[in-house]
Amino acid sequence: MKIELGDWQIRSWSRNDEASIARYANNREVSINLWDTFPYPYTRKDAREWIRIASRQTPETNFALASPEEAIGGIGLRLGEDIFRRTAEIGYWLGEPFWGKGIATMAVAKMTDFAFSHFDLDRIQAEVFEWNPASSRVLEKAGYSLEGRLRQRVIKAGKTIDCFLYAKIRE
Repeated sequence: MKIELGDWQIRSWSRNDEASIARYANNREVSINLWDTFPYPYTRKDAREWIRIASRQTPETNFALASPEEAIGGIGLRLGEDIFRRTAEIGYWLGEPFWGKGIATMAVAKMTDFAFSHFDLDRIQAEVFEWNPASSRVLEKAGYSLEGRLRQRVIKAGKTIDCFLYAKIRE
């Protein structure tokens, strides 16, 4: 799969992505805003294992964010099950050198369009840690609406913190 984003793209993961992903993911400023299943420190072995897992998914729901030269981040969907089967959660991260360039906003908007057109979804949602206003702005610029504050929702870095719940509903 490949979706063009101007100078950037969303594409399937490749074994060639190991080195760049390990380089950009091995950053506490990145990992602090993600689930604990995203390791820190992040090694080449972690990158290899992630690419192996993501490449075997059916349907494919996790993708690389990339420049023409290398992978610079990731974006994906967690499809809901059972009573949540028409809902998905979107997640994304980007290497720090690429922050503030509008890449994440473009990627979230395009991935949302892709998800609504390729899966039987009515809703896509995301949770943002309270200390990450940049991610809130990404979602808002991509057309997501703030639905609420989830108090004391997660434990991260030894702190219990709130999250903001954002969603976009299929038009």
